[in-house]
Amino acid sequence: MDEILTSSLYALGYGVVGTIIMLLGYLITDLLTPGKLHTLIWEDRNRNAILLVSANTFGSAIVVVSAILSSYSELGLVPGLISAAVFGLIGLVVMALSFLLIDLLTPAKVSHIISSAEWHPATWVNATAHVSIALVVAAAIS
Repeated sequence: MDEILTSSLYALGYGVVGTIIMLLGYLITDLLTPGKLHTLIWEDRNRNAILLVSANTFGSAIVVVSAILSSYSELGLVPGLISAAVFGLIGLVVMALSFLLIDLLTPAKVSHIISSAEWHPATWVNATAHVSIALVVAAAIS
């Protein structure tokens, strides 16, 4: 019975840490893109914003999973949660920096893509780059 309780606490703890990191990933994306994502997605139904946020959410999840799997849980719950949070935050910082770098180096600026209601093919390039960066970060964490 102790093992079930311990495993449940670990699952709950890592679930909370992972959810917080995912939320921070969304907030960082909202901060780095022009306009409010909530409005662009839920009210304007902007497909460019939807794809970009979906890619960033998926990328954040990749980083969170890698951070949790690479955490030092054998040291106990609290050190494991701290290491997962630190790895996750490092991942979000690297992803944010790459987001800015991609925007700087590509001719189709995120501000143009996101603010346009017209479907822009560069959204796929940006979205794929964000997931790719997340995979690189996940590999670096592990």
